[in-house]
Amino acid sequence: MRCLSLSGSMALFVAVGLTPAAGSAQTRQPEFPPPSITEYKPQSTLVVPEHKVPRAKFPVVDFHGHPPTLSSAENIERVIAAMDSLNIQVMVQARPSSGDRLTSQIAAVRDAGYADRFVFFASLNLRDVGPGSGAQIAAQLEKDVEAGAVGIGEIGKGFGLSTQKADGTRLEMDDPELDIVWETAGRLGIPVFVHTGDPAEFFQPLDYENERWLEMALFQRRRFFDRERFPSFDDLMAERDRLLAKHPNTTWVLAHLSWYGSDLGRLGTIFDQHPNVHAELGAILYDLGRQPRFAREFFTKYQDRLLFGKDSFRPEEYPYYWRVFETADEYFDYYRDYHAFWKLYGMDLPDEVLKKVYHGNAARIIPRMPAIESAR
Repeated sequence: MRCLSLSGSMALFVAVGLTPAAGSAQTRQPEFPPPSITEYKPQSTLVVPEHKVPRAKFPVVDFHGHPPTLSSAENIERVIAAMDSLNIQVMVQARPSSGDRLTSQIAAVRDAGYADRFVFFASLNLRDVGPGSGAQIAAQLEKDVEAGAVGIGEIGKGFGLSTQKADGTRLEMDDPELDIVWETAGRLGIPVFVHTGDPAEFFQPLDYENERWLEMALFQRRRFFDRERFPSFDDLMAERDRLLAKHPNTTWVLAHLSWYGSDLGRLGTIFDQHPNVHAELGAILYDLGRQPRFAREFFTKYQDRLLFGKDSFRPEEYPYYWRVFETADEYFDYYRDYHAFWKLYGMDLPDEVLKKVYHGNAARIIPRMPAIESAR
């Protein structure tokens, strides 16, 4: 028997003089005071196979590492213990480091006997840029690379969003004063790791249709919908895209999948247009885990362009990534409810894709990378 469409069903009600029940589930109110969004935490009754993954299947390079400052033996040993338990073989120190702050950490790691477990990126001082600043920044970058840095980053989201030039105007991402910096990075053969903006929802009105309402309500500094203070999400990304196009000989890594985790096709377009552009996976697991089939297709197609990264250093959170990437598990929790109120599903990535995402791509684009021991 052929089912009626919704409009056909409504027409049938009208034709026979009927109306939908006044107390339909869509309109009737609870008999008891409803909980707030922070109080309602329903426990799933679904029973399905579970495959916890405390340790990654293959060695991992964490391209987006934010461990504590690696200046003391105690900090270094604590981070190494966590890395060993998770099968993270190499961590990129992406906390802002330049000059003495950079060289002191490199020396401390070397003296502790772990020079093969960390690599260091150099930060850039982008405050108060004016005529001649680009050459000064590039000169400091050359010194930092000579001292042992193997990349730039993480360039924080303030770049393009709020960082001001010496004249008080916003420093746009494609400002020509900085061209010499990106050209220097290309000449030195080091990747530029750049974080642009934040999720698109943070640039939208704070209303009950916004998927990230709770997070925006909790964190005032994650609200960028005031167009008098901040550019729009699309305008900011257009600036960034012009920057990529201007420097095709520089290797770029877009942090957080460029915040296109909910629109992977948009990121695919960037990959197709710019063969020198890669993307990193930090803090977007909630988007991948709700579209496991399409995300798996995307990872397979662009397996040479994606790099694992975690962002905040919380060892207990890494296994959620392993489980999404390595299993076909269904409907399991994410680790921060204010990021996502939905559940995650496993992508069940093929081994050849996992190896590239976990370490192969990072080893290819980072110079002087320690050897990856597959048996670790």
